[in-house]
Amino acid sequence: MNEWLATMDFPWYAFLTVLSVTWGACIGSFLNVCIYRIPLDLSVSRPGSHCPACKQPIRWYQNIPVLAFLYLRGKCARCGIRISPRYVLVEILTALLFLLAWLKFDMEGGTRLLGLSPVTDVALVPLFWLVIMGLVLGTFVDFEHMIIPDRVTLGGIACGLVASALVPALHGQTTIGASLLQSVIGAAFGFGILYGVAMLGEFIFKKEAMGFGDVKLMGAIGAFFGWQAVCFTILFSSMAGTVVGLLLILSRRKDMQSRIPYGPYIALAALLWMFWGSTWWALYLSFIVPPAP
Repeated sequence: MNEWLATMDFPWYAFLTVLSVTWGACIGSFLNVCIYRIPLDLSVSRPGSHCPACKQPIRWYQNIPVLAFLYLRGKCARCGIRISPRYVLVEILTALLFLLAWLKFDMEGGTRLLGLSPVTDVALVPLFWLVIMGLVLGTFVDFEHMIIPDRVTLGGIACGLVASALVPALHGQTTIGASLLQSVIGAAFGFGILYGVAMLGEFIFKKEAMGFGDVKLMGAIGAFFGWQAVCFTILFSSMAGTVVGLLLILSRRKDMQSRIPYGPYIALAALLWMFWGSTWWALYLSFIVPPAP
C-alpha cells in the first residue's frame, strides 16, 4: 500500500484528500448520533435518524452532512424546530481533523503543510481517525453532560493497546513487543499520574476535584501515544483549562465553586500532540536541556 501511494500522481492524491474530508464529515454525522444517544443509554443504530422534537424520520437527502443543514437553514423539515448548530459544527470539525490526519502522511517524511509532523506509514492514518472520533465524542458529551463515556476511555485504552501491537510505528518502533511495552507504560503513566492528582485534590478540597472519566481518558492517550504525550497533555490542558476558567469567572459566567469540564482540554492537547508531537517534544527538550555553548 505504501509503495503504491508513493508512486501515485496528483489526481489520485487529490482524490484521496477529498475522500478524507468527505469521510470525516460522514463520521461527524454519526458522532452526532452518538453524542445525543449514548448519555441517554439509547441504541446508536435503532431507530434511524429522527427529529428529537416531532420524532419524524429524517430522509436520506435531509441527512447529508453539512449541506443538508445549510439547505434546511438549520431547521427540521417537518416541524420547523431549530436544529442545534452543534450538529454542523461536529461535522465540519471532524472533516477538518480527518483532513489534517491524512495530510500527515508522506512516504519520504518530508515537510508537511502547516508544519505537521510527518508519518511514513499510511496505516497510521486510520488510527489517527479513530483517535479523533473518540476525542470529538468525549469532548461534546463532556460539554453537555459533564461525563466521558467508558466507550471512549476504557475503549480507548483497549484500542490503543491493540493498535500498538498491530502498527508498531505508532510508537516509532519496529517490533510488536517494543511498541506494546511503550503503550502499556503510557497507559499506566497517564492513568496513574492523573489518578494521583485526583486523589490529592479530593484530600485537599474534601470533595471530588476531578472526574474519573478524565483519569481514564489520560490512560487512553498514553496507550496510543506514550508517556511523552501524557506529559505534554497534562501540561497544556492544565494551562488551557486554567485560562478558560479564569476568563469565565471574570466574565461572571462561572464562579469559583462551578464545575468546568476538563475532558475537552485534554482532548485539545492530545490532538495538538498527534498533529505536531515531534515539534512540541523538541521544543521541550531544548528548554530543559539548553544547547552547549
